[in-house]
Amino acid sequence: MNTAANLPEFITIAYTNGIATITLNRPDVRNAINDKMRAELIEAFSEADRDPEVRAIILTGAGKGFCSGGDIGGMRGRLDAPAGEVAFNGWKRQRSTHRGVAAIHGVTKPVIAAVNGAAFGLGLDMALACDFIIAAEGAKLSMSFIKRGLVSDGGGMYFLPRRVGLTRAKELIFSARVVETTEALTIGLVDRVVSADELQATAQTWAEELSFGSPTAIALSKEILDKTFERSDEEIFAMGRQAQAVCYTTAEHRTSVEDFLNKTSK
Repeated sequence: MNTAANLPEFITIAYTNGIATITLNRPDVRNAINDKMRAELIEAFSEADRDPEVRAIILTGAGKGFCSGGDIGGMRGRLDAPAGEVAFNGWKRQRSTHRGVAAIHGVTKPVIAAVNGAAFGLGLDMALACDFIIAAEGAKLSMSFIKRGLVSDGGGMYFLPRRVGLTRAKELIFSARVVETTEALTIGLVDRVVSADELQATAQTWAEELSFGSPTAIALSKEILDKTFERSDEEIFAMGRQAQAVCYTTAEHRTSVEDFLNKTSK
């Protein structure tokens, strides 16, 4: 339970029907990520993952944008650092960035990015770290790093090719062009597009649909699926055997089988 002394400044969390909605809350800068917001985001996802009442998570942004990327103040700070400290300071900041992305991607519950507006740079990387992306009509997405002389540093070079294919990922990263929602849906950059008025309600309903089953089975399935492209078929089979052995012991499995045998479920 948060106290008045440690309430988040740049993140809000709301709970509805077992779904935690985590909102990036710096609308005056289109929810650009600074160090404090990143730390709060990590804690919010960790808290939602620990909470047995939370079955799925929605990540969204306050105001008119999802996330405009990294805060320009952090970029200015890097440029002002003494030359001999630039690389090590940058390395430390990257570790922090990657902890934030790992907190999103590594959570054991389904995560939906509800992209309510612009998702640029690190903002798009964060959306890609989620399991699913639903976007409001008119939202704009861009791998904008090249415009700042940078590479995608929030996992985009890992997640993007898995969504749109290697050649398309290269094109989007090298051009840094803005992708509108119609194209984003066509190429698989997002999974659904709805009106802005329907975004949150649709994300909520979808999150409930994705998380109705056994939390154990969902968590284990997610962990295995996220490693599918990196592991051999036998490694995935082995992980599946181990996961199934765990599922055999769960109360959810026992109850569902007993209900079926007793003809109380279909």
